Amino acid sequence: MRAVLEARRKAAAVRVEELEAELERVRADLADAEEVLRRRVIGLEQYLEALAEEEQPVEMAVDPSRRKPVGPRRAVPHRQNAAGLEDLSVDYQAVMAAAAEAGADGLGARRAAVVLGWDSASASRVEGARARLKRLVERGWLIEEKPGRFTLPEWERPDDDAGRPGGGS
Repeated sequence: MRAVLEARRKAAAVRVEELEAELERVRADLADAEEVLRRRVIGLEQYLEALAEEEQPVEMAVDPSRRKPVGPRRAVPHRQNAAGLEDLSVDYQAVMAAAAEAGADGLGARRAAVVLGWDSASASRVEGARARLKRLVERGWLIEEKPGRFTLPEWERPDDDAGRPGGGS
């Protein structure tokens, strides 16, 4: 009887492991599909926005203050063209706050994924977070002194106001 129960326990343990592995595969596939969907939605929004701009009469194009943005802000402005963090979307503001909190150690992509509310065990989500960090580097908001570690530029660090260009303002 003991041998039968032990065999059943082992079979159940193997089945649990198989299902856990399958669940991880399904989660990874879901994350990949969500990323594809996200990119397609962005592409469609950009396409529709471009069409709307082409179809607008010339008078409307002259007065940009009357035009409402389509959907949430997704673009990251260049640092020199932005008034401040408020020009970034909420997600990018959260990433910038996490980078400030990380200090000189720098923010990694896995931690950025957590800050964005994404599954940090999903490789595609971590890579998506890394892409956002790289975009912030390209636009002058962050620097990457060490590979994979993203920090605020020296003049943006809260503890270094004295070294800030323009007299700390």
